[in-house]
Amino acid sequence: MADVKSNDSIGRTLLVVLVLCLVCSIIVAGSAVGLKSRQQEQKALDKQRNILDVAGLATPKMSGEEVKSIFESRITPRLVNLKTGEMLAKDPANFDHAAALRDPAQSVALSPGEDRAGIKRRTNIVEIYLVRDEQNKVQEIVLPVYGNGLWSMMYAFVALQTDGRTVKGITYYDQGETPGLGGEIENPNWRAKWIGKKLLDDNGQPALRVVKGGARQGDQYGVDGLSGATLTATGVQHTFDFWMGELGFGPFLKQVREGALSNG
Repeated sequence: MADVKSNDSIGRTLLVVLVLCLVCSIIVAGSAVGLKSRQQEQKALDKQRNILDVAGLATPKMSGEEVKSIFESRITPRLVNLKTGEMLAKDPANFDHAAALRDPAQSVALSPGEDRAGIKRRTNIVEIYLVRDEQNKVQEIVLPVYGNGLWSMMYAFVALQTDGRTVKGITYYDQGETPGLGGEIENPNWRAKWIGKKLLDDNGQPALRVVKGGARQGDQYGVDGLSGATLTATGVQHTFDFWMGELGFGPFLKQVREGALSNG
């Protein structure tokens, strides 16, 4: 009799546990679905804020509504064909970079010799951003770049003058490098050292150098390295070597130098 009661008690306990697990699963799944749209909206807002930041249009206490308003009035997203350098008429809102990377028809695998940035694949089309002044004239360009560091993939936006080679700003917005060392790529003081530097030489070839020990005064192509973070700095160097080259934005920047923004 005791065994029957014991088995019955165990069965009821298991039933209660299973019911609780089912209820919790439903709650978690429902919360995930309900929060997904908010998460996507926040992700888009963070992206817009980072673009405004590198373009010099953001303020520390800017609200979400202000970010959206200034972005819509001053920033024009465009799609660029990396092979030809042409800006496309397609709507950027329909472009999904992550999906394009997974699609062999929309991306290319990079050989070890080509893959300076350590990204393995590159999409055929990339979204860039034209920054306009109050008269609607393009005053700078914001390009997305990313590459492998010591511990992580490092994602950045770089703003260029309309000459297609002079840096107006840079921001690393997503990285997992060592705090206080490689993580200093987010330090405003280091970012400020990029302003006015040239990414390309007079022939349109990648020329920026991240200099260990510090760039010489007046070196228009040299940016100070990161103390104690040689491998992260090397990752930054390789990122710009790739993205400013022929497999990256090189063809587009050539068209910019030839006047493409006048039709932008």
